[in-house]
Amino acid sequence: MSSLVAASDLAHAAYCPRQLYYARREETREPPSSVDAIRALAFEYPTLADASDDELTTRPLATSPDDYRANLRELRRREEWEALTEPVARDVLLTGKDCRGIAHKLVGDPPIPSFVSPGSPPEQGVWEPQRVRAVALAKALAWEREAEVPRAIVEYPAVGVVRTVELTTRNKAAYRRALRVARELDFVPPRLQDSAKCDGCSYRTECGVKTRSLKSLLGF
Repeated sequence: MSSLVAASDLAHAAYCPRQLYYARREETREPPSSVDAIRALAFEYPTLADASDDELTTRPLATSPDDYRANLRELRRREEWEALTEPVARDVLLTGKDCRGIAHKLVGDPPIPSFVSPGSPPEQGVWEPQRVRAVALAKALAWEREAEVPRAIVEYPAVGVVRTVELTTRNKAAYRRALRVARELDFVPPRLQDSAKCDGCSYRTECGVKTRSLKSLLGF
């Protein structure tokens, strides 16, 4: 196996080492067409910000048309708007010292990487697996450019929300933990016990994890 770790593997490792184990066993790891359809929204923000209800209901949104337009119009007031809607480059393979991965956009001058997520964000910030992936892309770009890249962007186009990931001590530590897991994974990791993460994991069936119901936890 190459010493370079895929940024997507780091995201799996941050979520659950066992998830990474199953992901690596997949014959093909290309995202489904539904993911591509959501990511395509990230390149249509100016049009979608003023689109009609009829138009938006045909798109793979994870929120109502009213909320979607409101989110994009709020984004339009941010200084990043022009950079996000006119990226320097698209779908760029970045190769760093330890990892490599696709930045869906390079934005700004000097450029920073953007990862386009098909999901929805937490109320604040960015989910840890996506923070780790964003840090990995920033580090890879910094390695290529031989210049500091202090932040990255995570876009959630299904809801019209964009978040920034700073390369803080905490985020870089999470990246290093995931990198260590990904490099050392040569066995089947133990299952998580009664974790909410299992409910949303696409490998739950293969994993065979069983979560206890609320009634059983309460002794009913």
